[in-house]
Amino acid sequence: MIKRFEKVWDFKMAKKFYVVWKGRETGIFTDWESCKRQVDKFNGAKYKSFKTEQEAQSAFNGESLMPSQKNNKASGASAVKKKTSARTVKTYTAGEIAAMLTETKIFTDGGCDPNPGESGSGIAVYRDNALEQLWYGLYNPQGTNNSAELNALHQALLMAEAELDKGRSAVVFCDSQYSIKCITQWAVNWEKNGWKKSGGEIKNLQLIQEMFVLYQKLKDKIQVLHVNGHVGVEGNELADRMSILAIESRERAFTLYSEELDIQAVLAMRAG
Repeated sequence: MIKRFEKVWDFKMAKKFYVVWKGRETGIFTDWESCKRQVDKFNGAKYKSFKTEQEAQSAFNGESLMPSQKNNKASGASAVKKKTSARTVKTYTAGEIAAMLTETKIFTDGGCDPNPGESGSGIAVYRDNALEQLWYGLYNPQGTNNSAELNALHQALLMAEAELDKGRSAVVFCDSQYSIKCITQWAVNWEKNGWKKSGGEIKNLQLIQEMFVLYQKLKDKIQVLHVNGHVGVEGNELADRMSILAIESRERAFTLYSEELDIQAVLAMRAG
């Protein structure tokens, strides 16, 4: 996920938390300037300020209020009750992930610069809580952030299937709620309705259909879980760097990273 800002993570000192649902980048920001960079002169921007991190996280996950129209001020817009279109997706912390006993943990990320524009996907694979592999590629000169996230998740599902075939347990971590909901929730009704939805086309339909078939095969054996991007979850950060490497190298194949698995060196690479 492409992010061109530097977040301040001392949440206890922040006076406000800014949620951006629609902007150059979405997420939770702890200062107005970072939020402003995402929404200023962005057509249809949707954002709102909250007093606590908990309120902001709930709002970002669709459990609270979302502004109905573009704000003129971060805290001054009228809001409407947002009805979640599907079940809420729980977000897992680094501590919760580390405590899981699953043998193989697969982290995914996709990036696009700009959005739409050049896109790529990345994956970090951990076995027994130790980094074992990094993957990057699926470059598309005319991609989107969503298509890149879906591509990464698709590759992760294929990897998870291979792990199951080897008798290993696997779980997939993705920072795109859109991608997770596409295959775990929304596709169920889309399929029942002849792969149609009210209100417009289903974007990335062919890819989603392929992923949904695979997920239906695996869903009783693996979990696809959500993590927030750029909050210090190591696997997510590494997958992010791989997605940017895919864009910079314009690698169309999905390729195993062949350099030394020096975590600090990889984290020092350009972030998305």
